[in-house]
Amino acid sequence: MTKYLKPLATLKFWKELLIMTLGMSVGAAAVYYFLMPSKLIIGSMSGLSIVLAEVFGGIGISIKVSTIIIILNAFLLILAWLLIGPEFGMKTVYTAMILGPLVDMWEIILPVEKVITDGGSVMNDPWLDLICFVLMLSISQAILFRINASTGGLDILAKILNKYAHIDIGASVTVAGALICCSAFAINPFRMVVIGLIGTWINGIAVDYFTDTLNKRKRVCIISDDYQEIRRFIIEKLDRGCSIYYLEGGYSGKEKVEIVSLLTQAEYSSLFNFIKNKGLQGFMTAGNVSEIYGNWHKKRPE
Repeated sequence: MTKYLKPLATLKFWKELLIMTLGMSVGAAAVYYFLMPSKLIIGSMSGLSIVLAEVFGGIGISIKVSTIIIILNAFLLILAWLLIGPEFGMKTVYTAMILGPLVDMWEIILPVEKVITDGGSVMNDPWLDLICFVLMLSISQAILFRINASTGGLDILAKILNKYAHIDIGASVTVAGALICCSAFAINPFRMVVIGLIGTWINGIAVDYFTDTLNKRKRVCIISDDYQEIRRFIIEKLDRGCSIYYLEGGYSGKEKVEIVSLLTQAEYSSLFNFIKNKGLQGFMTAGNVSEIYGNWHKKRPE
């Protein structure tokens, strides 16, 4: 029992808990202010919850969308525990279960009726509602992906399809999302279903964009005779690692030394200014990198 409670005493746990809560709050606002009023059905558990709420309402059973979100996510989490295993992760459990309460939170803080003036949707146009929803949800998902968390729901369904139907995880998300979009035929006309399908596709593109932007790093390559001074600055001042390669100049035939390092944008600017102010000679190139695996985030040992 102690090993499960041990992470609660770490700063990392509380920091990630705060990030997950803020990220899910943004996603809940997107659902409450743009998805629910317009009845747009995007490929997500929130979209399916709106369909079910409307269907139940049509037969005289009134259930809040937030309540259905909680029930669906709880069911999927139990299913994931049984079919995928307990290693699925506590982060997914937390994010999946707080979405419904956070939707209710926005309803208390700023009821959507105060935002809508004519009884329609917030933007009074399904395409504008779609754009606003996708932008907010994509930012929310990108924030969560950055700390290896997810919004739950559709991700759980996709993992189950991936494990038992042997469908690629990306394709699983697409298939699950498309099926949920098609469920909108129960409450929406064909035009709105098509908008939902397009929105699901755009959401995938937007998530990739925001994730790449948040994770962007600079891969800096420097060929210089002053490589030792540059190396010391990277290691001692920026507290980053670097790799040194010995090579031969293709034009001069002389032996050269190249330093390669991965830096944040701010660190890259500091390095650039250091080389410029010191008047160091060399040849430098820099490119963007959005995916890094390994120990890059760890500080070097003292």
